[in-house]
Amino acid sequence: MAPGGLPYFDPDYESLSIRINPPRVSVDNDSCRECTLVKVDSVNKPGILLEVVQILADLDLIITKAYISSDGGWFMDVFHVTDQQGNKITDRMTIEYIEKALGPKGHTASETKSWSAKRVGVHSMGDCTAIELVGRDRPGLLSEISAVIANQQFNVAAGEVWTHNRRIACVVYLNDDTTASHDPARLSAMEEQLKHILQVCGDDDDKVAAHTNFSMGLTHIDRRLHQMLFAEMDYEVKGLTSEADCAGFLDLKISIDRCLEKDYSVVTVRCRDRPKLMFDIVCTLTDMQYVVFHATISSDSPYATQEYYIRHADGSPVNTEGEEERVIRCLQAAILRRVSEGLSLELCAKDRVGLLSEVTRVLRENGLSVSRAGVTTVGEQAVNIFYVRDASGNPVDTKTIERLRKEIGHTMMLNVKRSPSTSNSTTPQASNKPSFSFGSLFERFLPS
Repeated sequence: MAPGGLPYFDPDYESLSIRINPPRVSVDNDSCRECTLVKVDSVNKPGILLEVVQILADLDLIITKAYISSDGGWFMDVFHVTDQQGNKITDRMTIEYIEKALGPKGHTASETKSWSAKRVGVHSMGDCTAIELVGRDRPGLLSEISAVIANQQFNVAAGEVWTHNRRIACVVYLNDDTTASHDPARLSAMEEQLKHILQVCGDDDDKVAAHTNFSMGLTHIDRRLHQMLFAEMDYEVKGLTSEADCAGFLDLKISIDRCLEKDYSVVTVRCRDRPKLMFDIVCTLTDMQYVVFHATISSDSPYATQEYYIRHADGSPVNTEGEEERVIRCLQAAILRRVSEGLSLELCAKDRVGLLSEVTRVLRENGLSVSRAGVTTVGEQAVNIFYVRDASGNPVDTKTIERLRKEIGHTMMLNVKRSPSTSNSTTPQASNKPSFSFGSLFERFLPS
């Protein structure tokens, strides 16, 4: 008995089964001619499917098929994966990373937890300061945020920005070259300025509480963005033509049926395939406290079909029409958050304080609105990507592109790509390859 008469509980007992039966990981390039098979067998535990899918997504691997089963306390899954060009995974470093991350060492590492939600604040972590921002989106807002950061002499080392249903959520990691990078006075001043520019509410039917939050920076950055927008209930906004158009382009269909034999709810998603589709779905189901017991994923270009057999964490299936509608709305929002119509601008330049502010100012002055952005630094180089449309939500015209080339092309490398969704073709174009996830690269090498 523990002191006070309570039963003693050994904290190591929970991980005992995993230590006795560590995960087995196999990366197989012989069984299939077209793809690499990644097989994982492990003792089942909450969130294990998301862990596996998250690692594959961070490596920008394309999941063409997957079979998941976790009945009886044992987790078994097989993923058919390729690289972005459709080839097998033959790079030795990538294979070793998969084996290490999914193997015994990766799964016995202590769980990472996000900082408890606070209304305002930043958190210093190593050489970086992580800050989260949520608010009502408007044209030029990212430029204003970047200007505040630059005025305080912080540099954006990495970050991701998503917008959806008139909300904006961003996670950025800041550093500088001064010894006062974690000076509370500077951080407090930046917080106040950011709070001020975020304090814009919608009409009575769509109010958005703007705020900044503490962040430990340990939660996966894409998952954190999903959580932030989910907390703002971006899935509840109705009547947005752009959302309907976007869902129409994807041919997005989500249904929920009942498997009476095993008392599962069966969630079926069918839409045009895109990178990280499985991650976004599994992430949302996990954060909604649903457990995936079985799943089948297949991609028959250009479409993907994903089927999940789920129950709520309390063991119940989806029981009511209201719950069913909420699950469908949340999954639709999760899928659409990462869809970026319009133009993508990929920029590379020598990193410096104020670079992001300069670029976003030029975009704003040319009447462009940023729907999604990824920022990272590799050595001394800043590598950024912006998905943009004009302020009215229409595609960017050729004259605007040429002005951008003249204004920033002489100081940095600029690559312009049009999204396949802006073309008249009904089939995905060759350019519909997954872009590199800057945030996930930085997240992978964050200290734990």
